[in-house]
Amino acid sequence: MRSMLSVLSALAVMGLAFWAYQENYRTQMALRDVEDVQQEIGTLREELAVLRAEWAYLNRPDRLRELADLNFDRLGLLPLMPEQFGRVDQIAYPTEAEVLGPVVNPIDVIGILEAAQ
Repeated sequence: MRSMLSVLSALAVMGLAFWAYQENYRTQMALRDVEDVQQEIGTLREELAVLRAEWAYLNRPDRLRELADLNFDRLGLLPLMPEQFGRVDQIAYPTEAEVLGPVVNPIDVIGILEAAQ
């Protein structure tokens, strides 16, 4: 009986040691994955900073003005003038009936929506 208890205890210890080893291995692998993701995030942030710098460089007003002048024949772009802007009270907002419109055949609309899915 005592030897059986010793064998079971030894098997339990070996089973727990095996489980602890696997958990340790999984933890180390997860930490490596996190480190890889953080490194990828850093790389992508650097790329984003470069792209933002390129965008700022390409959108310089003097460069865009030169391009507009060079391509005036094709594009016809002119500088904005203050007279081209209006006031907010001059905007004709649509009424609710114009925005929604009347529902004519709701069954047909539902059938079209279901067929599109």
